[in-house]
Amino acid sequence: MGLLKEKDKATLKKNFEELQTEVKLVMFTQETECEYCSVTRQMVEELAELSGKIALEVRDFVKDADVAKKLGIDKIPAIAVIGEKDYGIRFYGIPAGYEFTTLVEGILDVSRGDPGLSKDVLKELAKVDKPVHMQAMISPTCPYCPKAVRTAHRFAMASEHIRGDMVEISEFPHLAVKYNVQGVPNTIINEKHSIVGGQPEMAFAKAVIKAVGK
Repeated sequence: MGLLKEKDKATLKKNFEELQTEVKLVMFTQETECEYCSVTRQMVEELAELSGKIALEVRDFVKDADVAKKLGIDKIPAIAVIGEKDYGIRFYGIPAGYEFTTLVEGILDVSRGDPGLSKDVLKELAKVDKPVHMQAMISPTCPYCPKAVRTAHRFAMASEHIRGDMVEISEFPHLAVKYNVQGVPNTIINEKHSIVGGQPEMAFAKAVIKAVGK
């Protein structure tokens, strides 16, 4: 039985008509699939069937360890969204609930090659000259979380120094403990800094600048 309803498939097909260039989804699972790996794989398989411009690679986290290392994948389930270049956009855990729309919008953004950020925010991000890792800790039922994820992903598109992750904390509770996440969304920047809530993009940009000591 499919995950997507027929009416949703029709809507998505129409949305994907806007795809300008091919987008590759690289999904990592393993031979004995983890609790959410199989449903995540099924989700991206159904999405890829909706457009000839969405290519899907399903990889084994263990057997394809070299590919995982190259893409910086360190846990599963994982999805890398790659366009004409790899911007560093990652989903860890199933992008369900509110985050499903985030995945769809991320695919469209990558196809356009445009993060859709204001000139002022882009000007701030241009100051970044060191590696930045943004991890948006989220829950699928949180209506404010997509904003944090979308911002992390857009920042990754805007700067070659930034990579942006969605991390579904119920699937990776050890990270919630590690970063002392009390509520979501909570975006961890370079392990030591965080910004709580669905803040304006400029607030995120200022937090990134602070994290790199600018």
